[in-house]
Amino acid sequence: MKTTDICDASDGEVQVAAPLLRDFGGVQAFAGPIATVRVFEDNVLVRGALSEPGDGRVLVIDGGGSLRCALVGDMLAMLGQQNGWAGIIVNGCVRDTAELATIPIGIKALAPCPRRSAKRGTGSRDEPVHFAGILFVPGHRVYADADGIVVTKP
Repeated sequence: MKTTDICDASDGEVQVAAPLLRDFGGVQAFAGPIATVRVFEDNVLVRGALSEPGDGRVLVIDGGGSLRCALVGDMLAMLGQQNGWAGIIVNGCVRDTAELATIPIGIKALAPCPRRSAKRGTGSRDEPVHFAGILFVPGHRVYADADGIVVTKP
């Protein structure tokens, strides 16, 4: 379903993200129930989430908007794709962008960065996160395509 059509049919009942994120994955349009991770320059919890069955969900990662290191690269994107995640939305950076473009999973992020993240295991999972002017609540639905990102209640 197109984000434009969702907005047109919603009568203002959807949240629309500020146009801050770029497409990096091999799939531009994706949708699914939201799962969340909140981390800062540390992707251990991201790996943990993507290692689990995705069941068509979208992992929303609030990386605090850091541009100093990547939270997702080709190995994690492939792991997510293999485990049935529909997409990954990152308030932060990704790396291995040429490879990401060939993996059949949706990925939106702020920017590329070649530096890897730390491996401390800090952060939290499955709680509401807020960025790009939108509140991502686990269990709500997110739709993403070339026109943007929208979130609806279940």
